[in-house]
Amino acid sequence: MATSTAPSTIATDPPATIAELLHLLGDIPASRVRFRPLPGSATEEDLLRLLDRENLACELIEGVLVEKARGYRESLIAGLILTLLNNHVLAHRLGYVSGADGIMRLMPQLVRIPDVAFVARNRFPGGKLPDEPIPSLVPNLAVEVLSKDKSRAEMERKIREYFEAGVRLVWMVDPTRRTVRVHPGPTAEQSVLLSETETLDGGEVVTGFSVTVTELFPTDDD
Repeated sequence: MATSTAPSTIATDPPATIAELLHLLGDIPASRVRFRPLPGSATEEDLLRLLDRENLACELIEGVLVEKARGYRESLIAGLILTLLNNHVLAHRLGYVSGADGIMRLMPQLVRIPDVAFVARNRFPGGKLPDEPIPSLVPNLAVEVLSKDKSRAEMERKIREYFEAGVRLVWMVDPTRRTVRVHPGPTAEQSVLLSETETLDGGEVVTGFSVTVTELFPTDDD
C-alpha cells in the first residue's frame, strides 16, 4: 500500500481569496465549503460533530470541510452498484463493500467518502472490521457517481489522491451519458471508457465480478 502523505498547500500556504481556495479544492461550488470552522482549521472531530448535529456528510481536505455532493438519481445508481458488488463480494468472502456513509481516512489531512468502496479482507487491520467512525482504511476499489455539483477538476484531484493512498481501481460513473470510465491508474491516458453495451469487470481487484454497464442504471421500465 502506498505511504504518500496528502499535500498541505492549504494549511501551510493559505489561499489569499475564496476563488483560490475553491480552485485548490477542485473548482467546487462555494456552497459546499463550510466556513465554521474556518477553512484550514477543521478537524475530524469537527466533521463528526457536523454529522451528528446536522446529519451532514462532509469530507475533510487539508483542514477544510467540504460537503459531499448528493442527489436522488446518483444515490439510486450508487445503491445498485453497491448491491451488485455485495452480491459477488460476500458470496466469495472477498471483503466488504461500503456506501455513501463509509468515511475513510486515506492519508493524514485527507478524509474521503467514496459513493461505493470495496475493501479486501487483507486490508482490515488485524483482519477485523474497525470500530472507529473514521478508520484509517484505503479501499481496493473506489466508485464515484458524477453529478452537476462534481467538477472535472474535483474528480481529477480525487483520482490522484485515491491512487496516492493505495487504491488500485477507480470507477467514474456518468448517469447522463450512461457510461463508466475505468481508471486502473492515476492518469487519464490509462483510463478506458465503457458504453452501456460493454462489460464492466473487477479485473484483479474484484476477482470474478462482471456486469453489463446498462445494469448500473435504473430505467423507467424497472
